[in-house]
Amino acid sequence: MSAAPQDRDPGLQPERTRLAWRRTTLASTVTAVLAVRMTLRGSVSAASALACALCCLLWLGFLLVAHLRIRALSESGRPRALSARRAVVATLCTVALALCATTLVFQGA
Repeated sequence: MSAAPQDRDPGLQPERTRLAWRRTTLASTVTAVLAVRMTLRGSVSAASALACALCCLLWLGFLLVAHLRIRALSESGRPRALSARRAVVATLCTVALALCATTLVFQGA
């Protein structure tokens, strides 16, 4: 019927998870680059410069969490579970980055 948890073959699951982290990192990078572009394209106000700086900081925070997770998935053997703290940081960085980018878009419109 079903195999015991210790006998489970993860197959390509770590590779799929690693690729998902890379895709999300790429999307965050595009968002940060577009935020910088929008800020530099128009007249630079203090609010847009602050939003752009915040986008870049959030991007760096997510990049750090993603790098650590990708490295953990690359290690041989069974990967450790993602800690709750890192999951919360990654989620907050992603949501806050989206909000900052949305703010920049509406300021530029």
